[in-house]
Amino acid sequence: MKQKHTTMIKWQFYPKSKEIPVHLTTVIDQVFKPNFDKIDSVRHKYSSDMVLAVLRKNLETVGFLVEHGKRNKEKIRIPVLFGQNGTVEKSFDADGWNKSSKTVIEVEAGRGVTNYQFLKDLFQACVMRDVEYLIICVRNIYLKRDDYSAVINFLNSLYASERLSLPLSGILVIGY
Repeated sequence: MKQKHTTMIKWQFYPKSKEIPVHLTTVIDQVFKPNFDKIDSVRHKYSSDMVLAVLRKNLETVGFLVEHGKRNKEKIRIPVLFGQNGTVEKSFDADGWNKSSKTVIEVEAGRGVTNYQFLKDLFQACVMRDVEYLIICVRNIYLKRDDYSAVINFLNSLYASERLSLPLSGILVIGY
């Protein structure tokens, strides 16, 4: 008898001392849960762009601008520094941005943990203008490794140590 598939959307909000805001539970309930079967990392080996394509419509429905491609006009650029005459001097790209909730979303696949892409996402969100919340989405399983737990363990250590104060109101990690 074939074993039943038991993975699901997993999530953890930081700091753990705060209740998750409603706008983030909306992302879990209206974007990730309805699409789980399409993006489940145990059954599918999709790239981050492929996962984002599956989630795009639902993300847009809950108020996110979503990257549509790799050309400049298709990217979501969030300012970091301003130069002379108010021109944007430095910006970082995001997979999605909800301006009203000040939330950035980054969807990672294979290199989310392998290349520590989640740390780059964290750094960039910390310096982006008008960003208060970061959603980091990683595979539950990649190359038989639990990427979701690796990110959770890292953030547990970061918050428990109290040696680094982040300028974000919260971080949501979603495992798919």
